[in-house]
Amino acid sequence: MVNRIFLIVVFIGFPLIVIGSLLQFPSILIFGLSCLTIIGLSSFMGRATESLTIVVGPRIGGLLNATFGNAVELIISIFSLKAGLIGVVLASLTGSVIGNLLLVMGLSFFIGGLKFKRQNFNVFDARHNSGLLMFAVIVAFIIPELFSKNMNDSKTITLSIGVSIIMIILYIAALYFKLVTHRGVYNTKESKQNIKHEEPEWGKGKAILILGIATLAVAFTSEKLVHTFHEVGEKFGWSELFIGVIIVAIVGNAAEHASAVLMAFKDKMDVAVEIAVGSTLQISMFVAPILVIVSLFFPISMPLIFTLPEVIAMATSVLLTIVIVNDGESNWFEGATLLAAYFIMGIGFYLL
Repeated sequence: MVNRIFLIVVFIGFPLIVIGSLLQFPSILIFGLSCLTIIGLSSFMGRATESLTIVVGPRIGGLLNATFGNAVELIISIFSLKAGLIGVVLASLTGSVIGNLLLVMGLSFFIGGLKFKRQNFNVFDARHNSGLLMFAVIVAFIIPELFSKNMNDSKTITLSIGVSIIMIILYIAALYFKLVTHRGVYNTKESKQNIKHEEPEWGKGKAILILGIATLAVAFTSEKLVHTFHEVGEKFGWSELFIGVIIVAIVGNAAEHASAVLMAFKDKMDVAVEIAVGSTLQISMFVAPILVIVSLFFPISMPLIFTLPEVIAMATSVLLTIVIVNDGESNWFEGATLLAAYFIMGIGFYLL
């Protein structure tokens, strides 16, 4: 029944957005239609991810979900870079980091914890990811911020390029470590117990095809949605920073949000955590560096320099996440704690 509703939403909403962009419907209408359509498309991406997870395992399934989900944000960010909206791009990257760690993981822990008193996930993966999070956000984002104080624009860009290349290399090495050299080495007893023999809703080929089509549709819809932000922001009093950190980040990662919460509700915490943390690592160690390099081909280059509130928000999110996930267990109260931190930051960015 729910899947049928999402199907109807997509088949009505998407054509209306296409027609509305041609006939110039009011921005508020396009905004509402786009949000509903992205939610509908996210359900298809969630079902496709679940099918792939059953076939290829939680790590690769979570990685695929993060990759397809982040492709949307990458596309939106490239269009924004082309338009010279450097601040919005950096703000959306900040929003993705705090959104995945606090909102997505918080919702996953909270919703899953309401159904199950105690949920387990791979503690070794959690600790491995904690080290990468410390590097990606606290080292690679804060160091350029500190060193750039005494540099001119040219040296700042050079520093950003150097940091970006190192981050991309380490990210590829991390994938090789997890998926090749140490695949299955750190499987815990709880992780093995959480693996249930199920029949996937869709085969691997069909699931990948649906993921690809849904990603393209989300990318198109998200682009139309972005064009409404200025008018909607003026109407509701949203600043450019708030739009980048909260609105763009939530819209760009809607598919991952839905998938992670769905997995947690089904007690597949390895996948839920892999989606939330894996997406954060991909954004900070791959997407952000790629955008720095891509920006070199546009009139205005983007340095990997965030504002002080953005850096502090990301660092705080990482530290809180590490403290909560390092025991390999979750419950609804830990989810509520992460959500509370996200809402506090949201209020701060709104007022800022």
